[in-house]
Amino acid sequence: MKQNHIAFSETGYFSSLICDYLDEKQELRTFYNRFPSLDNFKNQISQKGDAFSLQDRNTLVSVLKKQYQGIQTSQITEKHINSLSSENTFTITTGHQLNLFTGPLYFLYKIVSAINLSRALKSKYPDKNFIPVYWMATEDHDFDEINYFNFKGKKFQWNKEASGAVGELNIEGLNDVFKVFSEELGQGENAQGLKDLFNRAYLNHDNLTDATRFLANELFAPYGLVIIDANNSELKNQFIPFVKTELLNKTAFTAVTKTNERLSNISEDYKIQVNPREINLFYLKENLRERIVFEDDSYKVLNTDIVWSESEILKHLNKAPERFSPNVIMRPLYQEVVLPNLCYIGGGGELAYWMQLKDYFDEVEMPFPILLLRNSALIQTEKHEEKLHKLNISKEDLFLNRDVLINKKVREISNIDIDFSPQKLHLKQQFEGLFKLTEQTDKSFLGAVKAQEIKQLKGLDTLEKRLLKAQKRKLSDEVQRMTDIKNELFPNGSLQERNTNFSEFYLEYGERLIPKLLESLEPLKSKFSIITI
Repeated sequence: MKQNHIAFSETGYFSSLICDYLDEKQELRTFYNRFPSLDNFKNQISQKGDAFSLQDRNTLVSVLKKQYQGIQTSQITEKHINSLSSENTFTITTGHQLNLFTGPLYFLYKIVSAINLSRALKSKYPDKNFIPVYWMATEDHDFDEINYFNFKGKKFQWNKEASGAVGELNIEGLNDVFKVFSEELGQGENAQGLKDLFNRAYLNHDNLTDATRFLANELFAPYGLVIIDANNSELKNQFIPFVKTELLNKTAFTAVTKTNERLSNISEDYKIQVNPREINLFYLKENLRERIVFEDDSYKVLNTDIVWSESEILKHLNKAPERFSPNVIMRPLYQEVVLPNLCYIGGGGELAYWMQLKDYFDEVEMPFPILLLRNSALIQTEKHEEKLHKLNISKEDLFLNRDVLINKKVREISNIDIDFSPQKLHLKQQFEGLFKLTEQTDKSFLGAVKAQEIKQLKGLDTLEKRLLKAQKRKLSDEVQRMTDIKNELFPNGSLQERNTNFSEFYLEYGERLIPKLLESLEPLKSKFSIITI
């Protein structure tokens, strides 16, 4: 197995905000707590340890043990759950939607990052325990975002009418997906392993939460992963004070709005990921997850006839906290309230919206976790590496847009010069002399001279494109090989990890896949990995 790396900023797939964060730009310093380095975890441990009580720990352990009932749990995962009752134990958390059969490949990278960081921290601070946690987004209601996965260029979709929290959805209809997927997998030991995994996860459980927990546990239990479903009345009971503050004071709206303004003022390239609402809560019950709003001096649930006065909704909150579901703005706070967490690991978009929340955390006096960009990787075979070498495509070239890549390589391998840049520069220099002459004689001709310059430059552009097109036809074999390898490694013109399902690689490498990833990916390296297996 070989590895290569490229800076995130050189891939062209990561925002300027994230690249500037990785470069520790001073302008962003107030939008996070501590930068992810092993040394910086020392103070994070101290800060979080002071804020997380023994009672909170006991509640967490009790909830987890109930959620793991009936699940075949590894000894290391059981040990991790029990250790959470100790004041020396902390979590490293990543979260993800309940995507069908894990969804895109980066689901694995998130969890691998959490496991490897936990191991690195244990080596650095041996008197502490660090537990990798997968936070299931069971309260999410965006079914269309999770009801499919891609395998070898084909989309396998779960067609179902859905409403409410996705975690509560029954698995009706997944038998049809299983049949089609099984036929596509074919025969062989690894194919049978994938069939068994899908069957045991989805066809032997009643709802999507239980199915996803089983699946993640099967893949990662040997490495001590702890999986949590926070849609739980005991955990939400701890969140009551923050929900009350949100209902009465619009705390998140005020704090995050100010943060967004500060962020936008730094750079127009920093895109705002999420905008707060005046109340950042949903009301949750069977087949229902709708926003709570404050209108006409009353609290209402949109698209229903549910209405409360202030005293009524606070009474209901204390009686049934599980009915109150945090949206994207408040979910990170909820996570930090119920976990002894030190670090959140997420993708670029996730970290961008977490950085919008630092002032909000300060306002409610909750320690803000260290933010770590998850590992990103491109998996290629030795055959891919050989082809790239023969085509003289470097790792930097590989991340270029397909058409840009082909145009560049055609120019490089052609026996004629198709780059007309020198001619264009010479033409512009000639017209500079004409502009000076025109100004000295009759300025009314400036427009005509400028039009002629544009016309001639356009003519050179057209001629260059025609010659390039002709050369592509002449080098059609090389162009096709470049197109094929680009499409294989960047399906649909996007990063492999954002499109391809893990099953495509599991079919080839079987149970070796996850150990290989754990061996290859370094969570604090801050580089995009190219892995040759």
